[in-house]
Amino acid sequence: MMNVLSKQKKEILLGNEAIVRGALEAGVQFVSTYPGTPSSEIGNTFYHLFQTKKYKGYFEFSTNEKVALEAGIGASFSGLTTLVAMKHFGLNVCSDALLPFVYTGTKGPTVIVVADDPSCHSSAQSEQNTRAFGYFAHIPILEPSDPQECKDFVKIGFEISQKFEIPVMIRTTTRVSHQRSQVKLNQIKPIKKVTGKFLKNPNKFITMPPRVLEMKKELLEKLNKIKEFFENSKINKEEFRNFSKQGIITSGVSYLYVKEALKELKVKIPILKLSTFYPFPEKKIEKFIKHLNKVLVVEELEGYIEKEVKILAKKINCKIEVQGKDKIPEVGELNPEIVTSAISQFIERKWNPKLLKEVKNLNIKIPKRTPQLCPGCPYWLVFAGIKKALNPKKVIFGGDIGCYMLAGLPPHFLQDYLSCMGSSIGIAHGIKKSTSQKVIALIGDSTFFHAGIPPLINTVFNDSNVLIIIMNNLTTAMTGHQPHPGWVKSKGEIDIERLVRGCGVENVKTLDPLNQKEFVKTIKDFLKKRKVSVIIARHPCVFVKKYFKKL
Repeated sequence: MMNVLSKQKKEILLGNEAIVRGALEAGVQFVSTYPGTPSSEIGNTFYHLFQTKKYKGYFEFSTNEKVALEAGIGASFSGLTTLVAMKHFGLNVCSDALLPFVYTGTKGPTVIVVADDPSCHSSAQSEQNTRAFGYFAHIPILEPSDPQECKDFVKIGFEISQKFEIPVMIRTTTRVSHQRSQVKLNQIKPIKKVTGKFLKNPNKFITMPPRVLEMKKELLEKLNKIKEFFENSKINKEEFRNFSKQGIITSGVSYLYVKEALKELKVKIPILKLSTFYPFPEKKIEKFIKHLNKVLVVEELEGYIEKEVKILAKKINCKIEVQGKDKIPEVGELNPEIVTSAISQFIERKWNPKLLKEVKNLNIKIPKRTPQLCPGCPYWLVFAGIKKALNPKKVIFGGDIGCYMLAGLPPHFLQDYLSCMGSSIGIAHGIKKSTSQKVIALIGDSTFFHAGIPPLINTVFNDSNVLIIIMNNLTTAMTGHQPHPGWVKSKGEIDIERLVRGCGVENVKTLDPLNQKEFVKTIKDFLKKRKVSVIIARHPCVFVKKYFKKL
């Protein structure tokens, strides 16, 4: 972590650490985030620097991504250089605030970092291609491929935001966020002050008709200027020009796979690396494909670039053959083998993947292993107590986002649905209103603060009788033990039981699941209640227990 403060000319950095370094070199004054892998190291690094007073700006772990962005918007409106970071699902949570922010534009330059997770390494719910938000929200998107670009693109993002008064998104993926390589460093820009000033300007900051329609026109004018800026930007670059009548267009980490594939195949063909996804640099692409016979588009997940290239090809070179998703899968992240195979087919050159062949011929049966809760995790006690209290086959169990997602796997089998943060309670309410079945919603403490309070209020308001078990391990365990509003070390610790009672819940009990007798009895009693009931199973995560001297 401390490498981000290095005074050397070069340093080995993780992609997420390089993002932090780029922000520090840009003089970032305000940082807000909600932890979510693969973006977590950004917040963790800033938090460590902030706690040790090595970062002189303001940092916070917000309760969710929407309020993180709203806090960032407030800082930007006050003139501060602002960074907001999240994972891809967090962008969905904050989109309500994002779209109007793009309309109003920035005062202080603002960069929003969003980390996607192709292949769902840490994202159980779905793969998501954040690039779609470029079209949806009209927000400029930069896409780095390695830690050096992570650092450089954050600085470029701030420059674009400053120049055009618009928030800029940096879109990474797991392999970019967690890639480690040497990064050339520049000097960290010292922060002179963190205090901004909000100057009243209803014409700029209030999104109401008819002014909001004028704002959209102004936004589209900005985007046209940014598009021209991207057309001339060196971060969209060509390689091996005029080596062949065949070419490759690629972006992000796929570019590194393409380079590795061409080295493996011992060929050089023209490459266009697109580092700016939206607005799309059409002239750059038109110039690249104008004299080619065919082009292969290498990109992860949906073929957004491929579709754009096909549209441009009809106008500039209707005879060119555009290939992409006929050879590159739409599901899962790419790797050098997939890309090498696709390029070998594209250039009609035989490729004998010796390593793959050797592995394929090994007659080894690898046993299937599912993730397990850590030894000593208090959730073992919760799941055990539930099974003692009732027959799991006669109850519907709602899952949520956290370590307890493992409830759906052996040996627990206590999860019948899983959707998004806070939805265990919201969906449970819908099931209770639709059936006579008993429903237990499982939700963690950090997730409860993130998105569980509104659905809890809804169950009270609409007279439901779901049993909600808030699994309070006193930290945000799954993403690296970050603090949250109920963390006992925080100055403004919020008591979950008082909060739940304040939402109108009458049947509430806080207990330690270590006391299995009391826990089992409470489950049995609360399942019989006519109104919504909440059990707060409070026991610290085994990895952070040493911090909680109050217990």
